[in-house]
Amino acid sequence: MDKNDLLNIQNISSGYGSTIIVNNFSFSVKIGQILAITGSNGMGKTTLMKTIMGLLDAREGKIFYKNNDITARSSDFRSKLGIGYVPQGREIFSSLTVEQNIMLPIYTRKKLDFNSNEKLKEIYSLFPILEEKRHMNGSSLSGGQQQQLAIARALIFDPEIIILDEPAEGIQPSIVTFIGKTLIDLSKKLGKAFIVVEQNISLISQLNSDCLLMEKGVLTKKLIASEINSVEKARDLLSLHN
Repeated sequence: MDKNDLLNIQNISSGYGSTIIVNNFSFSVKIGQILAITGSNGMGKTTLMKTIMGLLDAREGKIFYKNNDITARSSDFRSKLGIGYVPQGREIFSSLTVEQNIMLPIYTRKKLDFNSNEKLKEIYSLFPILEEKRHMNGSSLSGGQQQQLAIARALIFDPEIIILDEPAEGIQPSIVTFIGKTLIDLSKKLGKAFIVVEQNISLISQLNSDCLLMEKGVLTKKLIASEINSVEKARDLLSLHN
């Protein structure tokens, strides 16, 4: 294990009931790094992310955050350490306003003394459409706007690493490009790290990041950024379609 790793996943296996979905999976992420994980549907990507986040127990292996073993720690503990999570499907509360959705982690943690004004300004500078619609209900937003809202909510407590599960799913190409640019900017300017679970080849190539290919719960291929920094190269080497 490298002492400079922000997150280190060692030989993790997990699943549901008696079924093992993720088998002996290992990788690491450093400060400011973007790592893509791809693969077809049903290959175990979401199961792996839920295990990292503590929503599923690891059957075997270890999870380290800043060289501290968090394998047995709760999802709430991991979140407070600095691991953010944007689940597949976004989980926006349709009856709450945009701003209430962003502020929800503050309410649930009962951090009512948290000075959110400056943080909201930062978030709205990243996602201007959310400021424009801050008093509207979550249900009024398009899919792309809801994805921006889900990312904004994950940013409220300034995590060091954010897991995004299928951020491009069901979103028009221009918004996918915008989200990719935002992740790159956050990585370069603020040192945020990201794990991006994704099948969208355009986004994977735009992120210009290393990429892991997952098949049937197993790591089958690791590609460095320069090998997949164009749509054509990424599609060829990852055997996926846009």
